[in-house]
Amino acid sequence: MLNPNLLSLFQKDTYAHLIGAELEAVEAGYCRVSIHVTESMLNFHGTTHGGIVFGIADIAFAAACNSHGQVAVALSMDIHYLNASQAGDELVAEAKEVSRSASTALYDITVTERAGQKVIAKLHAMAYRKRQEN
Repeated sequence: MLNPNLLSLFQKDTYAHLIGAELEAVEAGYCRVSIHVTESMLNFHGTTHGGIVFGIADIAFAAACNSHGQVAVALSMDIHYLNASQAGDELVAEAKEVSRSASTALYDITVTERAGQKVIAKLHAMAYRKRQEN
């Protein structure tokens, strides 16, 4: 079951709605989000724009790092694009907590193409955990 507070935050995420992101699963320190790649998400090479791939990863990261009921914001994210995806593909981003302290948390994020399980991108992200409840 999705945390009602986190679901409320997700519903306010206008970018997530713009790209059609679906929140599939959220647990403490974990989130899975998916999108269907459309023609409007392609770059001039005819493959999914890197900003879309980064965006779905960022959405999963945001939900995972805010899943503990404490406001968390991104400090840094680095991405490695490994394979291209196309219009019609379903992309899935999974963010998993690696470590968490009182003030920071580290996450590994993988973006895959659901049908073939091809890895599209790998990311590492660091969050700052504020002393404020969300």
